[in-house]
Amino acid sequence: MPNIETGLKDMMAIDGAIGAAVVDYGSGMPLGSLSATSQLDLTVASAGNTEVVRAKMRTMSDLGLQDAIDDILITLSTQYHIIRPLTGRKGQGLFLYLALDRDRSNLALARHRLKGVEENLDV
Repeated sequence: MPNIETGLKDMMAIDGAIGAAVVDYGSGMPLGSLSATSQLDLTVASAGNTEVVRAKMRTMSDLGLQDAIDDILITLSTQYHIIRPLTGRKGQGLFLYLALDRDRSNLALARHRLKGVEENLDV
């Protein structure tokens, strides 16, 4: 099974990828990250998106929803940011974070490929 480094490389191979990270949402720290640009600070992005994941988890709990989050999409004018909490024993407390250039990416395909990265990831 691929480790975090391989998973990050697979994420960066997705069309339009500009940054990828595997993040521990307990601490907000990335376990690993890769970026195609110096303009995206993945440490800051990981910490900030940890708050997004925590807020959504808390809201789901407050609503009594017994469902799992597939992904959280943040749409910016020039980018997509996809946050995919890992499920099951192997990824509890982690999420995949992928930033895409909107002009060079296919959102549906990126979401599909990110799911495949999750299924093959060994953490």
